[in-house]
Amino acid sequence: MSMERVNRSLLYAALIVLAILYLIPVYVMLITSVKGLNEITLDKMWALPEYFNLKGYQEALKKLIPNLTNSFLLAIPATLLSSLLGSLNGYILSKWKFKGSNFLFSLMLFGMFIPYQSILIPLIQFLQSIKLYNTIPGLILVHVIYGLPICTLMFRNFYVGIPTEVLESAKIDGTGFFGIYRYIMIPLSLTGFVVVGIWQFTSVWNEFLFAVTLTTQKQQPIMVALQNLSGSQIVQWNVQMAGAILAALPTLLVYIFLSKYFIRGLLAGSIKG
Repeated sequence: MSMERVNRSLLYAALIVLAILYLIPVYVMLITSVKGLNEITLDKMWALPEYFNLKGYQEALKKLIPNLTNSFLLAIPATLLSSLLGSLNGYILSKWKFKGSNFLFSLMLFGMFIPYQSILIPLIQFLQSIKLYNTIPGLILVHVIYGLPICTLMFRNFYVGIPTEVLESAKIDGTGFFGIYRYIMIPLSLTGFVVVGIWQFTSVWNEFLFAVTLTTQKQQPIMVALQNLSGSQIVQWNVQMAGAILAALPTLLVYIFLSKYFIRGLLAGSIKG
């Protein structure tokens, strides 16, 4: 056996071990979510359930349906708006440069490094002044604004690799700013939209700080409701784990169905500009 095959076998073995270690919490979550309360003990934590009990999922779904709806009403518009605006910003900053555009781009990226905690009080005051505090549209606005820097960066890097000659030819044919964007840039950047969309959807769906400080009760997204799912006296671990799986399912499904385009878009972005 050659040294190369030995090294490859050792690499695969190490990756399998790491994958198993990574998936152990998922295994515990899955088997706990289908157990009855009498089976959930420390000594039976690793054991498979004696019989599958779906009451945990029924209870979690009953409690979390309104919050799941809130999360969809939040994540989908926020993802679409931030992706579209980020695409327009990237298009302008890469192909329609103007005096001070590089400084504006740097200033926009600076917003990525401002800690959320430092702006919570003025943010709450601002949302209250425009009557959007404790509303889903208010949360959408916050996530769109905070998603713009990373979306702009991704699209700008993607658009830099598109030959300028293509745009020049379109201009000669009489195509304007929005015509070039609609008929040339968007079709050429569909994989970029998938990458940005998955990134932004996952970020918005899993975000907790804004959700817990800018909403109360009926307007809370799933992540806040999941934290509130545990009881004050007794924790129903089967309900808690079932709720965690339900909360993670949408982002997991998005990645499963779009992973091929996600990887393709990442590779495309990595060799451009």
